Amino acid sequence: MPSLPCLDHEAMLHEGISPHAAAYVEDFETGGLHELVCVPAQRRIEIDVVSTAGEHSTESHELLLEQLKKRCPDYQVVVNGPSWLRGDRRVARACRSQVPLRDVLVGGDFQKLERSLEQLRTVGALMEKQSRVASWSVRTVTGPMLAVAGVISYQVLGTLTNALGEQWVQGLQYVVVGSLGGVFLYLGLKAVHLTEMANRVWKRYSEYSLILKDRLRHGHTDSSEHQ
Repeated sequence: MPSLPCLDHEAMLHEGISPHAAAYVEDFETGGLHELVCVPAQRRIEIDVVSTAGEHSTESHELLLEQLKKRCPDYQVVVNGPSWLRGDRRVARACRSQVPLRDVLVGGDFQKLERSLEQLRTVGALMEKQSRVASWSVRTVTGPMLAVAGVISYQVLGTLTNALGEQWVQGLQYVVVGSLGGVFLYLGLKAVHLTEMANRVWKRYSEYSLILKDRLRHGHTDSSEHQ
């Protein structure tokens, strides 16, 4: 059975999280794949439905919940669903379109899996490069555009001071500059969002690669023992 370290903790991405263990399990009755995370210190079992999207049915998920609550009554069972803000569904689709999780765990065509993982790595790299382009574009344009918009709005709207009054003109000027700043803020957040998704695709590629290498290592070890 492949055994991997927690990549988040190895890379020091999170601190202060209780020790935990995660495992992919297969429901033999329905054939569904699920990811379970056990946190003993908090007596909690988490079901991550994002990493196994498309690998199990609703019936299989409900059966797993029922079995966990029955066999682990002292533990709280929590379902971690997809987050729209983090782009979980998009990441899951990008990964599954290149290599399904089931193939990584039990597939026998290792050469095909290696090619699929290389494609997934390329997708993650392209997403990261696109996010960098978007981020630098926003950084480059925001300052000059806000300065130009501020000058133009104050000059143009300033001519309406006598007709509308100073307070109304100042309000319109603030609205124009603030709206333009809001647009660039939105574009900047989208660039950050794309960077987050690219990092998660890259993390999924790293996880799948480690699983595949561990499977290959165990396969070679078993072959040597039989010989």
